[in-house]
Amino acid sequence: MKTDWLNEAFAGPAWHGPSLVGALRGVSDDLAAWRPAAGRHTIREIVLHCAYWKHIVRGRLTGLREQFARPGRNWIEAGAESWRGDLVLLKDEHRRLIAVVRRLPDRGASRRAAARNIRGIGAHDIYHAGQIQLIRKLARSS
Repeated sequence: MKTDWLNEAFAGPAWHGPSLVGALRGVSDDLAAWRPAAGRHTIREIVLHCAYWKHIVRGRLTGLREQFARPGRNWIEAGAESWRGDLVLLKDEHRRLIAVVRRLPDRGASRRAAARNIRGIGAHDIYHAGQIQLIRKLARSS
């Protein structure tokens, strides 16, 4: 599977609207930490969640299990690291995932098995890009 669709969902340009990176463009530290309501996720938590799942999919594709860069699983609380550091982590995890996908064989059972995870992580980026756009609108109206 080519990496075009993964890169489109992540950084665009995308036909469907903002990519994940596009949805994050211009997000300040304060906006990244803004919580729409009790029990709802911040943009910063969503970024860490997206980075985490890119890490998990990469592990599924390689069979290697590495510790994620931040403590926790799935929904990770923002720690002492900076918001900019979170964005760097997200981009690094995407870059590492793309490198693995490029090395997959062009055909065969392993490629077919990987396709579901590859499609899923791209759709995950698109879903959360939309969620971030909604949080941004809510923050402007609050």
